[in-house]
Amino acid sequence: MPARIERLITSGTFSLDGGTWDVDNNVWLVGDDDQVIIIDAAHSAKRIIDAVGDREVVALVCTHGHNDHINAVGGVRDALRCPVWISSADSMLWEVLYDEAPDHDLTDGTTFEVAGSVIRAIHTPGHSPGSTSLYCEDLEAVFTGDTLFQGGPGATGRSYSDHPTILRSIRERLLTLPPGTVVHTGHGDTTTIAAESLTIQ
Repeated sequence: MPARIERLITSGTFSLDGGTWDVDNNVWLVGDDDQVIIIDAAHSAKRIIDAVGDREVVALVCTHGHNDHINAVGGVRDALRCPVWISSADSMLWEVLYDEAPDHDLTDGTTFEVAGSVIRAIHTPGHSPGSTSLYCEDLEAVFTGDTLFQGGPGATGRSYSDHPTILRSIRERLLTLPPGTVVHTGHGDTTTIAAESLTIQ
């Protein structure tokens, strides 16, 4: 059976710069009936573990280090014994929640193989220094975390973020993907590269 994409929506809070907000996050599972990659372990370790079931977890990949995207990593890693990948450029965000280091540094060009598909990491800084998108050509999909949403770029008004940088990442690293590529975001609905090419000026 070919690889498929599953979305799990979890709810919790995001905290940074002294503020806390209620958020719904997308947790993405890419794989088949035997193995899977988890993209962003948000809020509920139990719901993620239940969604994975008895499948092998090839990797738990974090698109960036904001707490709402990694606050279930510890519980998922302990239960499923899976390797955790996150960019070392977001280590200052990771260390707010965890004393134990992640297993691997997620760098530009890192690849993962799952259920016959290859997922490639694309460094897309701006929302955070280590923000990374994950592109799967044969599934015509890119997972952008909080870099690109339906309607435009992610927020850049907080610590460690930069608006010109996120725009450059989107223009040079995401909008160059095939127009039909489906954009699976960290929050909210999916979109396409073609649609978002009209929103980025």
